[in-house]
Amino acid sequence: MKNENLLKKMKENNLDYVIISSKYTLYYFTGLWIEPGERFMALIADRDGNFHMILNRLFAVNTKINFVYYSDTDKPIDILSGQIMKNARIGVEKTWQAKFLLELIEKRNDLKIINFSDKIDTIRMIKDTEEIRKMAEASELNDIAMDKMIELIKNDVREKDIVKKIPDIYESVGAEGISFDPLIAFGKNAAEPHHESDNTVIKTGDSVIIDVGCVKNRYCSDMTRTVFFNDIDDLGMKIYKTVYEANLRAIEKVKPGLRLSEIDYAARGYIEDKGFGEYFTHRTGHNIGIEVHEYPDVSAVSEIIAEPGMVFSIEPGIYVPGKTGVRIEDLVVVTEKGCKVLNSYTKDLIIV
Repeated sequence: MKNENLLKKMKENNLDYVIISSKYTLYYFTGLWIEPGERFMALIADRDGNFHMILNRLFAVNTKINFVYYSDTDKPIDILSGQIMKNARIGVEKTWQAKFLLELIEKRNDLKIINFSDKIDTIRMIKDTEEIRKMAEASELNDIAMDKMIELIKNDVREKDIVKKIPDIYESVGAEGISFDPLIAFGKNAAEPHHESDNTVIKTGDSVIIDVGCVKNRYCSDMTRTVFFNDIDDLGMKIYKTVYEANLRAIEKVKPGLRLSEIDYAARGYIEDKGFGEYFTHRTGHNIGIEVHEYPDVSAVSEIIAEPGMVFSIEPGIYVPGKTGVRIEDLVVVTEKGCKVLNSYTKDLIIV
């Protein structure tokens, strides 16, 4: 089905070939996980439904796909050029290294190069049953890991102390690794949505943002919880209750046929009504799958319509500079009638 969708998009765009270079997209269409580093790698699909791959011999694999192997002393673009007919229309991905694309353009000025990224993104946007199962499993492991991370919050702990232990925690629960660099932020640092965890020591009254995700069977999870250390003041309580409700309202809004901007507004509008609108400084969510950030996003300007099989985050937050920050994030999968939340770790206020 995945390959059929690709061929359909090729015909709709009158393409003779599509060149796939991203390791993530390659895995999506073939089930092969290959990391070639700086070396050339490409899966070529033609309009007749034929697939073959050009790959360095260092990464030779045993599969039914037709391979053309090259050595470090060969010129892979010459090999690729020799397999493409004259005046062809070729779709390429956004991640193909410029050094290879430019070399092909210089060698073959008869070719028409088309940015095919949005079409591939659209194909990958809808997850099938097996993909959703894998993502649910990754989220279940993330739930277990979150509990272990919260247990690390105690007197004299530093943000970096927790970050350093997260890979071992994920290994202990059966995950394959992290899906992105973990974010642990205490107190004033929690007011920075993308804070880089440092040597800050926790103190009473701090909010603690824990934004983490793991990988299982090549698919990602992503979840954020915010807890407080020893105590919570009135501002922290008001912010937490507001973010919590915004998260619930956005999730309740999710259903097929709805623009993603409307889901964003369900969270953003509530936060604005409570007087914190200027402190919600990012989009409400993003699609997720083999990569932790995929197309599209759940933002105020997104006109994309929710469809069954889409999986994205709902992560409203309030960040008051110099004081505190709170974010609560869940992953949801769009169903035929609404949505299902993939993670189940409590969102009730926790004071550690």
